[in-house]
Amino acid sequence: VQLQASGGGLVQPGGSLTIACAASGFTLDSYGIGWFRQAQGKEREGVACISGSDGSTAYAESAKGRFTISRDNAKNTVYLRMNALKPEDTAYYYCAATASIVYYTDYIYPEVMDYWGKGTQVTVSS
Repeated sequence: VQLQASGGGLVQPGGSLTIACAASGFTLDSYGIGWFRQAQGKEREGVACISGSDGSTAYAESAKGRFTISRDNAKNTVYLRMNALKPEDTAYYYCAATASIVYYTDYIYPEVMDYWGKGTQVTVSS
């Protein structure tokens, strides 16, 4: 199981960015996937997640209404579309996966995840 996040960069406040998580060694519809972030000096936190079985999604309060998680099974890739970005969204963003079957909202907890990919830096600044 391998995961690789990409697409991070520098964006101005209020701007948008889409980051991607390419998966290999497994198929997305068999795993729960989460996007997590860690800002400097802070703990890692869940941002959004999507279940493998039916694609149900859940979001952290900080992401609701601004972020959208989606997946492309043909490309075996999960995306995180981030709109209305704020400076406090600045962090290193990671994707993670688990084959465990849990309630779909629980995929947002880091301790549920088994496999982690290398992250991508997102910086929101003018």
